[in-house]
Amino acid sequence: MMTYDGNKIKIAINGGIGFGAKLNAKQLVTISKYMKEDEELELTTFQQLYIEVPEDKKNEIIEEFERVGLSCYPVGNFVKSLRTCNFCKGEEEEGMPVAKEVNHRIAGKPVPFTLKVAYTGCPVGCGEPLLNDIGIMKMRDRYNLYIGGKAKGKDAKVGTLLLENLTPDELYASLEKIIATYAEQGKKREQFHKFVKRVGVDQLIS
Repeated sequence: MMTYDGNKIKIAINGGIGFGAKLNAKQLVTISKYMKEDEELELTTFQQLYIEVPEDKKNEIIEEFERVGLSCYPVGNFVKSLRTCNFCKGEEEEGMPVAKEVNHRIAGKPVPFTLKVAYTGCPVGCGEPLLNDIGIMKMRDRYNLYIGGKAKGKDAKVGTLLLENLTPDELYASLEKIIATYAEQGKKREQFHKFVKRVGVDQLIS
């Protein structure tokens, strides 16, 4: 357990992209080193834990977290780490390598407002891709891309199919273009579903 009276900064952590949201004992012990006995971890709906660490020791703590297999992300107006399903039929069949590559390419990118991207390995949709800003659904050996989902509020809605039958490379390129367009053209704190309505779908795929 660590005691510290200086400024702290909040970071997001998880066990990386894998078969479900899991942490092992070594990771839990490492996390607990930076918590007081009465402190609590905040578990988000996006398979992340928020923890406050000393600001002047942030980089070395992140390095320590990464050595035990934890992934670390910034908190705020960034692309969140990829939300996934449990990938119940095996790594290759459910597209785990593609999910890991998607997360590597997009997580932590600055955007006008927090952007949530979800991935599911089959049409059952356990990762809830249609209820998030951007959703990816694996269909056989190809991928469908949805945008504009919204899970909360009286105006909640499912996402709209934007592109289908994408190869992995086409998926990566499309995601990066959509996020770059949002980052460049979105207004400050403009939610993604409002951005899509304002600029139109054609702007995202042209």
